[in-house]
Amino acid sequence: MTEPQPDAAPKIEPEDEPERGPLRRCIVTRESAARETMLRFVVAPDRTLVFDLAAKLPGRGLWLSARADVLERALTRGGFIKAARGPIHISPDLRLQIVDGLKGRIRDHLGFARRAGQAVTGFQAVREWLQAGRAALLVEAAGGSASERERLLGRRDVPVVTPLVAEELGGIFGRAHAVHVALAPGALAGRVEQDALRLAGFVTT
Repeated sequence: MTEPQPDAAPKIEPEDEPERGPLRRCIVTRESAARETMLRFVVAPDRTLVFDLAAKLPGRGLWLSARADVLERALTRGGFIKAARGPIHISPDLRLQIVDGLKGRIRDHLGFARRAGQAVTGFQAVREWLQAGRAALLVEAAGGSASERERLLGRRDVPVVTPLVAEELGGIFGRAHAVHVALAPGALAGRVEQDALRLAGFVTT
């Protein structure tokens, strides 16, 4: 569909800021944040808006804060049209593309971590990693028991994310389901955490 024409909103600054440095500016809120925390879109030659999951596609990036309400404003108030300087085609399932894309990346990174010996699952295995100080990130199944999570963590200051349901986590480890996953320090843990935090802006767990 083609996005509705923008209303008489206040004039915004040009979007031709060079894509250099660690920060990007949201086309809706006008706030700057680390690029890893945001979502990038580009306009294809046929004027289709494309969600650039890996933030590597050629073209001028249209950056958005990773929140459902910000996406809604960009869709309904002409934010993408203003930034793209003209009519564009926007998929009606753009939000689903974002959610599915981020979940897919998380599954991929967890799979890489498992094969590299940088991830374990199961209450006992995860607890041993936590006790040994080997866990940099705890990935918990969405909707899991908060009390069990607290019992597992104790007073340890380890980040926790809940991007996937138990069946999705289990599939990564060849199980019917998994509730607790610990990741070792490193780039993969960082990527999982970043993508999980971006995903959290679009789903309620």
